[in-house]
Amino acid sequence: MNTVWKIVLGMATLAAWAPAGAVGRMVDLTVYDRTSQQPLPIYRHDGRYYVAGQPGHRYQIQLRSREGGRTLGVLSVDGVNMLSGDTADWSQTGYVLDPFVATEIRGWRKSLSEVADFVFADASRSYAAKTGRPDNVGVIGMAVFRARPLPMPMPVRPTVEESSGAAADQMRQAPAASAPAAKALSAMGGPIGTGHGARETSVVSYTDFERASATPDDVVTLYYDTRERLMAQGVIPSTERMPPPLPDPFPGHFVPDPR
Repeated sequence: MNTVWKIVLGMATLAAWAPAGAVGRMVDLTVYDRTSQQPLPIYRHDGRYYVAGQPGHRYQIQLRSREGGRTLGVLSVDGVNMLSGDTADWSQTGYVLDPFVATEIRGWRKSLSEVADFVFADASRSYAAKTGRPDNVGVIGMAVFRARPLPMPMPVRPTVEESSGAAADQMRQAPAASAPAAKALSAMGGPIGTGHGARETSVVSYTDFERASATPDDVVTLYYDTRERLMAQGVIPSTERMPPPLPDPFPGHFVPDPR
């Protein structure tokens, strides 16, 4: 398999992040509501996993690698690759995670320095629907690949001519070099989907990644809809109350004049 270039996360790495609920065997995936500033609980129903989204709320996808080696996550939202905008297929480009790294993905990739925010929206206003692909609205997917092991170096005889030749062969056969360690790079309404929100800064760069296999080592599927619709489907118990909003420790902005 030839070496291909992938995008690696370069910013927003979380030093200590523990999900309230996550899915994934190799890479934990959870959804964080940026508007309410709360992780969304994950519900299991009939062998599937669900989260409840609030229309108009921005969200981000949070990942945490559980692997001791580099992994590639090909991610899709509503059946669309969130990096390229193509109809999703697990052979496409994705994000590369270093071992045991946690990070966040806030939107549709617009460039190496910018994303358009993920925002829960009516399905008809989702990015997928607006680009003529409404059939898979309401699902987040991730195909995870392990990296192909590096070949063991061949022993080199201590003669000048053979050593020089071996070094040249190793340079010709080596994959394209990445940046250092890839770390510097790296009433009930209708169904909802993910809209194309405002743009914000999110810097990434490129790195090389060769998959160990053409098929994923793990596939994560997380469905989402409004809370009301998930309750009507029996996914969320009707007796469960909406969690209260978290108090804001800094609700003000500037010091007012005394009265």
